[in-house]
Amino acid sequence: MNQQPIEPLQPDLQLLPETEALPKQTKRLPGWRLWVPLLFQAMLIVAVPARDAYTYIAGTPVTLQTAPVDPYDLLRGYYQTLSYDISNPDLLRSLPGGDYLTQASGQYTKFYVVLEAPTPEITTPPTPWKPVRVSADRPTDLADHQVALQGHFNGWQVLYGLETYYMPEDRREQINTDISQVQGQAQRAFVVDIKVDASGNAVPISLWVRDRNYRF
Repeated sequence: MNQQPIEPLQPDLQLLPETEALPKQTKRLPGWRLWVPLLFQAMLIVAVPARDAYTYIAGTPVTLQTAPVDPYDLLRGYYQTLSYDISNPDLLRSLPGGDYLTQASGQYTKFYVVLEAPTPEITTPPTPWKPVRVSADRPTDLADHQVALQGHFNGWQVLYGLETYYMPEDRREQINTDISQVQGQAQRAFVVDIKVDASGNAVPISLWVRDRNYRF
């Protein structure tokens, strides 16, 4: 009996229509599109500490008078919050140039408060510098015994970037005790040393409570 040759099975191939063709390889973005934004963000992160370091080294030493504080509210958690005489909008408005803050009420406004050094004398704690005027722009006519501190006003609050301090936990109890003891005494017993650079930026250096000095 003759057997018919068996033909090999042919795969059932179907051509994909052109619209269903395999996707083309995705074009790779240039590497610089990834690392340039990352580099920019890194520069922003490094810029602030670098500026603070420069201010700490090259800035002018200034002493600020603090506003009255409640020690039990001041030393809460791992940080301390302070305000100053120059944090009072009414005080700033009473100075020459203070009308600028009245006109800017309700807006986030940058300004400069000019501080003047006290008569040279050695005291403990140091004598606070005195605010003498307010300027919308950074002053260029400062005397040798004056500095311009940059601040921001949002319509109800004045900030200088000097309001929050971090201290080791083992020192908070001692500071709290010292502050409690000077409450009701001479206001000058509680002051803060800072440094201010030529652009008006400032960094905190130390806190004075009577004759005790606590460095930040």
